[in-house]
Amino acid sequence: MTDAVGTAAPRLGELQDQVRRITLILFITQSLGSAATIAIFPIVAIIGARLSGRVAWAGVPATFYLLGSALSAFLWGQVMDRWGRRPALMAGTTTGAAGAALAGAATIGGSFAAFLLGSLLIGSATAAVQLARFVAAEVHPPDERGRAIARVVLGGTVGAVTGPLLAGPMAGLAGWAGVNELAGPYGATLLLFAMGAAVIYIWLRPEPRDLARDLGDPLSRSAAYSGPGRPIPEILRQRPALLAVLAMVFGQLTMVMLMVITPLHMRDHQHPLTHISFVISAHVVGMYLFSVVSGRLADRFGRSPVIATGAGILTLAALAAPRSPDVVPLAAALFLVGLGWNFCFVGGSSLLADQLSLPERGRTQGFNDLLIGLSSAAGSLGSGLVFAAVGYATMGLAAAGAALTLLALTLWGRIGRAASLLSP
Repeated sequence: MTDAVGTAAPRLGELQDQVRRITLILFITQSLGSAATIAIFPIVAIIGARLSGRVAWAGVPATFYLLGSALSAFLWGQVMDRWGRRPALMAGTTTGAAGAALAGAATIGGSFAAFLLGSLLIGSATAAVQLARFVAAEVHPPDERGRAIARVVLGGTVGAVTGPLLAGPMAGLAGWAGVNELAGPYGATLLLFAMGAAVIYIWLRPEPRDLARDLGDPLSRSAAYSGPGRPIPEILRQRPALLAVLAMVFGQLTMVMLMVITPLHMRDHQHPLTHISFVISAHVVGMYLFSVVSGRLADRFGRSPVIATGAGILTLAALAAPRSPDVVPLAAALFLVGLGWNFCFVGGSSLLADQLSLPERGRTQGFNDLLIGLSSAAGSLGSGLVFAAVGYATMGLAAAGAALTLLALTLWGRIGRAASLLSP
């Protein structure tokens, strides 16, 4: 008996060390992937206008990026289920490096079609990297999943800082080499995605799916969830799973509607680029910096209260944003938009992870991120249409309506859960 206990203790300690290492590697991967995309964010529209020869087509590359992210998320989930988490993340980051190389070469060579294909591949890579948060969740017990997801999401903060810092020097290096300086940031993106692939290949061991199985996932061991896993429609008929997906979709929709159009609103009020950058920076800080707080709250008080809090913050922020065109009020409102999105994203990701057995996770979480990507595209397109037709104030009301819908759905989910607990 003593020998058995003595053997089990080192084994458990080894598994816990592996969990910590995998979570750290996923955080680094998220940081590198975020920096890779943020490095090129300011120049995509500029290159699109130059290569197409039409200012009206400046937003087309960003649309291809969003479509690449949305449409490939489900495919990456399938790859994770079939071949494992590590191969999928390696393939995703490698795809990003290839897309950056293609887009950079297209910028130098003047090919708009090749640039669009490169943007599509970079968007696809982003979808794969975003799934890392669910990989972190599955190697943690349910009462730690919120914090695990939050730690990975926090990598976006590192990316938001390092991405722009690398873009400028790489542009200068490209100019020094005698090529188009706008291709330089794509060199940074290529390097960052390649570093991410190397980090995964060398240090993301053991395979997280196998580690989750070794740790003894209680949901996967349950007879009700044994076998190949439930179809996605059956999973989404369960109220908690549906609420988790809706939290992330509506949170993303609300956030994108305001984030995309605010710079144009500020430009209409004669704000310089430095003011616009400050407001967007405040928004990014709100999106990522408080991830650890939202994760701890989700683990301590439950997923639904955190989602409801996020929906409430989004509602107030959407109503506040049009109140004043000045820099400080807009920065405060966009900061709150980011914070509300974070609560919905972390709370929803944790709630969805709680509902899935091991064979169900990759494809269901990929399908969830497909819906998030489509909501981003819809929010981006819809914000422009609403802003052009009726202005920023109505845009804020529309965003507040989306957030209020999420708040109502969260209350519906809690009422349904309470009713099921009371029923005989």
